[in-house]
Amino acid sequence: MKITGKLLKGVLCIALFPALAWSQSLEQFEERVTEFTLDNGLHFIVVERNVAPVAHFFTLVDVGSANEPVGRTGIAHIYEHMVFKGSKTVGTTNYEEEVKYINQMDDAYKAWLREYNKFEPDEEKLEELWAAFEELQEKAGEFVVNNEFTQIIEREGATGVNAFASTDATGYFYSLPQNKAELWFMLEADRFINPVMREFYVEKEVIFEERRQRTDSNPFGRLLEEFAATAYSAHPYKNPVVGWPSDIRNTTIQDTWDYHEQFYAPSSFTIAIVGDVDPAEMRRLAEKYFNPMEYRDPAPELLVEEPTQRGERRFVIEERSQPIYMEGYHTVNNQHPDYQALNLLANILTNGRTSRLYRRMVVEDQSALQVGAQNGYPGSKYQGMFIKFVIPNQGIEMEDVENTLREEMQKILDEGVTEEELERVRTNARAGLVRSLTSNSGIAQIMAFAHVNGGSWKTAFTDLERLNDVTVDDIQRVAEKYMIKSNRTVGMIKNVQDSSVVSN
Repeated sequence: MKITGKLLKGVLCIALFPALAWSQSLEQFEERVTEFTLDNGLHFIVVERNVAPVAHFFTLVDVGSANEPVGRTGIAHIYEHMVFKGSKTVGTTNYEEEVKYINQMDDAYKAWLREYNKFEPDEEKLEELWAAFEELQEKAGEFVVNNEFTQIIEREGATGVNAFASTDATGYFYSLPQNKAELWFMLEADRFINPVMREFYVEKEVIFEERRQRTDSNPFGRLLEEFAATAYSAHPYKNPVVGWPSDIRNTTIQDTWDYHEQFYAPSSFTIAIVGDVDPAEMRRLAEKYFNPMEYRDPAPELLVEEPTQRGERRFVIEERSQPIYMEGYHTVNNQHPDYQALNLLANILTNGRTSRLYRRMVVEDQSALQVGAQNGYPGSKYQGMFIKFVIPNQGIEMEDVENTLREEMQKILDEGVTEEELERVRTNARAGLVRSLTSNSGIAQIMAFAHVNGGSWKTAFTDLERLNDVTVDDIQRVAEKYMIKSNRTVGMIKNVQDSSVVSN
């Protein structure tokens, strides 16, 4: 990114006069932000930013994998894929005929599932049921116009078309030329008001392949999945976002409709629009296209609480792989007073070449190829974890890695951290927000998440102000409170020459 004199001056002001600079930034944004909520509960945040004739559109739905029904892990991710299949008018040559085959296909799949899940399934019957399912799937496919939704918007200049599903939320986003804003409203409202389950089982195969690439064939992915499943007993943070294989297999179209009806209420939506737009026009278009989205009761709240851990938990994966060490501690959600201090502690440990673990393990001892720490894993809407990971250098034993981590944490417990360390990570946090606020997409995502998590987009700024309240004593206090053995989960991958031979 090219740093202009204006931007450089802004960064220097923030570093030197943080309280004043952030106050001014908040005031500047307030002048350019327009907010409104439709009668059905859908909330809009519009930010005027006339630096180029484009706009970024970000739809954030306050539902993630943590909200999934038991036995249906991965359904948030499945539905995210379905949203790109168009609607009753986009992506089809004849929806009335197509949906007949879709419904019959789902019934056929359910029949196959019932036989498949029996204690002793009849293999011949399974083949017959699967053949009937595939025939109906092929007939439904005859009406499909492949990728029509994406083709329409890309033909009109869309860039960065993408989406994500996480533990806490689901998001859909892309940028368009400013004069195509009404096209976005029309298509975005259409795909949420008139959703379809087009190519559902074809797309599940795509999701299975994603799981194979990101988890089953990825050492870090395997470790992360096992880590969450070990660290959590009750809370759904224990489940992978992509879903467990059997749950993906057992999820039907009807299950996904039920999920949509329960969790995709208009009040779950926050839409941020940032760019060269007229707020009054955006409101007019919002009311025209999104008011027809019928009001539904808000999505049910997740009330499961993770019980206090009774003792340290450990697991070892033995396989032919790069060794990796990971440990984590249950902490708090992103609205807790200790959250910011824990974030800063993570940065003091591993953010930058002068951070404690990087300097000790990568530079001085050369015992590690990579070190990292993060607060709020695998999510932060509910009580997440503070995790540390190390990729050890060749010939380094896991016991040595663990001992080094203990030594460095003990130094913080005994001696605390310095004011210089604390100010360094504060400055980095401020600079990170400045960088994010230089793009339409960054502004849109920051503000939408701030609204969902903190109740207002302004918390993106006030959270940084809270960093100024964190003291070196707070860093030491949260380390003492959360980084205790009984609250710890340790997981590692140990390399063995023959993964079929596992020691007792």
